[in-house]
Amino acid sequence: MKILIADDNEITRDLMRTFLQDMKHQIVGEAENGNEAVQAYSAHKPDLVLMDLVMPAKTGLEALQEILAADPAAKVIMVTAVQQEGMIQELLSKGAIAVLRKPFSYPELVEVLKKFS
Repeated sequence: MKILIADDNEITRDLMRTFLQDMKHQIVGEAENGNEAVQAYSAHKPDLVLMDLVMPAKTGLEALQEILAADPAAKVIMVTAVQQEGMIQELLSKGAIAVLRKPFSYPELVEVLKKFS
């Protein structure tokens, strides 16, 4: 699967990249903020986006909405340390296909990806 990683934390991006490559997925792009995520989605048309909620320039929620406005079939999994159930429900209602809570483990990432590959 072709995947775009969007997270402002380099360590988190490195971890996701390592996990995804170990699972034999192709990383087609990386973004450090919401603006870059929208641009990278448009440029690479990935099968899936793993996107942080809290990022500079444009939040993950704003980027999610922009990506879905351009491509309603886009598959975006939001990745967040926010534990508020209300925020999780809002992300799902705004079009995220799943929410992966930080910190996540390799098995948790495998499990969420299995549902959408």
